[in-house]
Amino acid sequence: MSASDIADALSGLAPLLRVRPELQDVCRFGGGWSSAHEAERRGWAYFHIVTKGRCVLERPGVGPMILETGDVMLLPHGDAHILKANEGIGRVAPPVTVDYSNAIRTRTSVGVEPDTELICGRLHFESVPENLVIAALPEVIVLPLGGRDQLDRFALLMLAIRDELDGNRAGAAAIAADLASALFVMMLRDHLDTSPPPNGLLALLAQRMTALAVLAMLRDPARDWSLDELASLAAASRATLVRAFNKAAGVAPLAFLTEIRLGLARRKLMAGEGSIGEIADEVGYQSEAALSRAFLRRYGIRPGSARASAPA
Repeated sequence: MSASDIADALSGLAPLLRVRPELQDVCRFGGGWSSAHEAERRGWAYFHIVTKGRCVLERPGVGPMILETGDVMLLPHGDAHILKANEGIGRVAPPVTVDYSNAIRTRTSVGVEPDTELICGRLHFESVPENLVIAALPEVIVLPLGGRDQLDRFALLMLAIRDELDGNRAGAAAIAADLASALFVMMLRDHLDTSPPPNGLLALLAQRMTALAVLAMLRDPARDWSLDELASLAAASRATLVRAFNKAAGVAPLAFLTEIRLGLARRKLMAGEGSIGEIADEVGYQSEAALSRAFLRRYGIRPGSARASAPA
């Protein structure tokens, strides 16, 4: 996958990746420190940037992972996790002071020299289409930026977001959201660059031809797309586009469009957005009955049952 392929895909995807940032902590820890984070609600992702030192990431049922200076860690699905001191066994967990400056919290270990510094927060995905992208991401992404220049780019962007939220000036929320969206696209770009996906949506986005077709579907899932139209947008023949989709995702383009539509419908149902008939129209089905039949084939239950099973 070339850098130009990634740029082409993400340039088109960026308008769909709107996120709202919430910077929670600037942490300066030492000794045998430990910081637990509970599982987040649907639509929230955790991130941590290690700006100094090293620490350990622990997740339920998964072995520990070492994070070094310069690592940017993203938990796209908001999973529960613990960050703790590296080699913390036998070391005393010092008390932590907490200071607030408007929305930003600074946590500092007391009585020891801090050897680890983190910028921690959350991202909230504001619209439905990008949830298909998020659902395709792995449980944890670690970007080992290493070099000071790359780390500084991420850290400076985070600090700019913090300053906007902290200052609470006119337009701060909109500016912070734009900066956070740029931050997330940067994370996704670096992830695709360093860890090419084997299959599925991200693999489709990693190739210019298939990415152009996927982005058109994501922008307008209700449109009655034809294979000819999608092939024309991708600057490919019908047969070439079908082969590329089958290789990357194991399905043909129009079958993938069905997956997009039903995925969107399911998320709207689970979120309680609109009536089933309205959702059918929004995702490209001519009637509630047509959506119900397709939904039953894909998920084994009717849309009304899916809505009834959604958590309150």
